[in-house]
Amino acid sequence: LLWPALIDEDICCFRDIKPAAPHHYLVVPTKHVGNCKSLNIQHVPLVKQMVDVGKDVLQKHNVTDLADVRFGFHWPPFCSVSHLHLHVLAPVSQMGFMSRLIYRLNAYWFILI
Repeated sequence: LLWPALIDEDICCFRDIKPAAPHHYLVVPTKHVGNCKSLNIQHVPLVKQMVDVGKDVLQKHNVTDLADVRFGFHWPPFCSVSHLHLHVLAPVSQMGFMSRLIYRLNAYWFILI
């Protein structure tokens, strides 16, 4: 799989420049969406498509344990980029202390999908 990998005209996926896990990808819509706070009901199909792309990329990289995977968005102002991007992380069990904090379960700054 070449990086960045354009999945289709709506979605692009690439490795995170500062990976928090052995597999850390960003799934990004090609059309601008500000951040997860700007999502509404009309974005549901887009978010579902982003999750599906994340699962496909993990599968292509032989990640099979979906119980050890995390998908999510950072809530503003904890976004480093003001363009919607879904973090896909695996295996979560191999993340370090700081990464576990940044991509924490049930944190107000990281919204799980």
